[in-house]
Amino acid sequence: MHIPFLDKWRERQSGQGRSAAAVFEDHPEAAAELFAECELLRSHAHMAGLELDDTPASLAALDQLLPRWRDDPEVLPWLGNDAGLYLGTVVVRTVPGARWHVWPGGRVVVRLPSGRELHVVEAGIEWAVHGAPELSQMYAEISEG
Repeated sequence: MHIPFLDKWRERQSGQGRSAAAVFEDHPEAAAELFAECELLRSHAHMAGLELDDTPASLAALDQLLPRWRDDPEVLPWLGNDAGLYLGTVVVRTVPGARWHVWPGGRVVVRLPSGRELHVVEAGIEWAVHGAPELSQMYAEISEG
């Protein structure tokens, strides 16, 4: 995958350029592509026979998976991170005006047209650890208003 802003970001890590957050803001499509990868989550879903297609229906299907990842404390936070990024991906792709925002320091949120910010990674980690709130439920609340 070619993500043009990464080269610029790496060049600027020497302290002479803008923050990574600013580079992400300049290239929202590339950032969305990067956040949508969710490789660990997609792999776990695939092993369970589920193909993630970046739709709200796939969030409901994820909610139905047996949470075998909870048996592996090393995988749990990474899978939760991916679940949050996947939730954000579905929101950004299906809720008009929603977009990714990266705060200085690296915190990733989804910003809705209303200005409300969704801490999707934190929500994904809660889902992975506890199973609640469900991803589909979070999406329904977000998309309603």
